[in-house]
Amino acid sequence: MIKPNLFGYGVTTKAIANKLGNGCIFYDDRCEETYTDDLGNTIHPSRLFDEKESRLEVTTPSLKPNNLLIQKAKNLMSEYDYVLGSKDEFKKPFVIWISGTNGKTTTTQMLTHLLKEKGAVSGGNIGTPLAELDENTLIWVLETSSFTLHHTHIASPDIYILLPITPDHLDWHGDAKRYEIDKLKPLLTMREGDLALVPSGLNLPKSDAWIVEYDNNASLERLFSLDASRLRYKAAFLQDALLSLAITDVLFREVNYELLNDFALDNHRQEESRDGSGRLWVNDSKATNIDATMQAIETYKDSKIHLIIGGDDKGVNLCNLMDMIASHDIDIYTIGSNSDRLSQMAEDSGVTYCNCKKLEKAMVEIDAKMDQDDIALLSPAASSLDQFSSYAKRGDEFKEFVKKI
Repeated sequence: MIKPNLFGYGVTTKAIANKLGNGCIFYDDRCEETYTDDLGNTIHPSRLFDEKESRLEVTTPSLKPNNLLIQKAKNLMSEYDYVLGSKDEFKKPFVIWISGTNGKTTTTQMLTHLLKEKGAVSGGNIGTPLAELDENTLIWVLETSSFTLHHTHIASPDIYILLPITPDHLDWHGDAKRYEIDKLKPLLTMREGDLALVPSGLNLPKSDAWIVEYDNNASLERLFSLDASRLRYKAAFLQDALLSLAITDVLFREVNYELLNDFALDNHRQEESRDGSGRLWVNDSKATNIDATMQAIETYKDSKIHLIIGGDDKGVNLCNLMDMIASHDIDIYTIGSNSDRLSQMAEDSGVTYCNCKKLEKAMVEIDAKMDQDDIALLSPAASSLDQFSSYAKRGDEFKEFVKKI
């Protein structure tokens, strides 16, 4: 077995090193001088990588295509390629990949919940690297990012679920076209008998897989004889649930509505709480792109919404989101690095706004204006990293403030 050079001293590459017994070689952009960690691995600065001396490289997913290490590599693999695409290194269970702009975490969790008794575990972008997953389990349900897909050329899923996609991570992929190409990349390596469940209207590449296209929740109900009225979920979560049930129907001819209704949604996804006056505050801090925020607005559109929005939007086009806001009874409270940009767009669109800059100020303003039947919604449509360490930290601060009201 060839020990690869590992690009990036991160979670996925460390897991591979642990699997191989350590003593591995890393190259990391944050490393300034070569050192050895407690497990005997050697970490070099990226500038010291010599492609002429390397037989194999495995990269952490986050390294951009224009990264110097990626550009110099001659034998590059992703984590998926190394663990799932090789012939002998690892045992291979039945694998289900789940990707999309929004909802992939929830769908991964829901499907794993439904298949737990069948021997399913989840991993990938959801938190557990592939090299740490139990090889003896029967089914791996893998949340799969567009970064991973970009770097993957060999590995292939037995089932691929693609949720609806809208332009995202354009600073990484370059443009919307290349983002879509990466999201559809698994179709290139899938075989006859493999299932791909994808949204309609995409530019599908030629594939040997059995491709099923869906338009909306109603089409999923029709295609797989499902009944959405038997599920407790709404809006985007309903689609996640229907996709999960579709797969259990395909694999085992089982559709267990009761079991799925017992699933508990993750924190920071339309997480509802009430203040001392009984008013509803919704923590949707995980909505880090415009599509997720539009889904949240759709969920609460029948009420007056006080929307906290803003952060690092990575330069995406916000016009469709602002048009949707303008068409509903929504006041916005802008925070983060794009606060001024959003405020100007609101001014131009006739949307009532408050340029707050900070989350706490936005919540103070809402507390003073919010009526009993209104909804306060934190759904930023942007990354949190301009002001917070994570979307979870942003959501936690939101929830702590609500407790004090």
